[in-house]
Amino acid sequence: MTIDGDSTQTSRSRLLAAGKALFARLGYEQASTAAIAREAGSSESQLIRYYRSKAGLLEAISDESWSALNGRIQQLVMGATSAAEALQATVDTLSEVFDADGELAFVLLFEGWRIRSKGFADFETMLRILVQRGKKDGGVHPDLPESAVVFALLGATERMARERLQAVRAGQEPPVSEGDVRVVFKALLSGLSGAPASRRPDTPASRR
Repeated sequence: MTIDGDSTQTSRSRLLAAGKALFARLGYEQASTAAIAREAGSSESQLIRYYRSKAGLLEAISDESWSALNGRIQQLVMGATSAAEALQATVDTLSEVFDADGELAFVLLFEGWRIRSKGFADFETMLRILVQRGKKDGGVHPDLPESAVVFALLGATERMARERLQAVRAGQEPPVSEGDVRVVFKALLSGLSGAPASRRPDTPASRR
């Protein structure tokens, strides 16, 4: 039997959209494959056929979403004159996208920890490249450990975004504004250019 490529793509898209909506509305654990299939006007068998499992669907949502974000961010990175400018543009873009699409923000920020999609791995690699660039252009002190810098920037940005999203979903005033996120992130970037404090001799990191 010949498979209609357009129909297949449409079915996949509906399942992705339904998965994102229900993961955001109910949470990953409470969103069943049956409910997702009904929301998509599809069937569980199609969901399993295309994505293998609920976890596979979540991975596909994360991968496609981060891949799209990466493409958008890459254009800004290419036009930036410094690593600090590129990193600031990155967090500004993420804040803008997350504020515009609360469902996507919830899925990536609150459920994305369950899997590590290729799209997110590519995003993290891009951050590492920017940190390396910063060590060359003076935006990041060369003695600062690369991984720690990446994790610190990710962690700070994620926490601020999560707090904003939780407040909005609860109908409350966000504890930090989008402008606050930009200002604090800029301050963090400014601090990265300074020399780090010396490690204690007995710490594991100092022995590596």
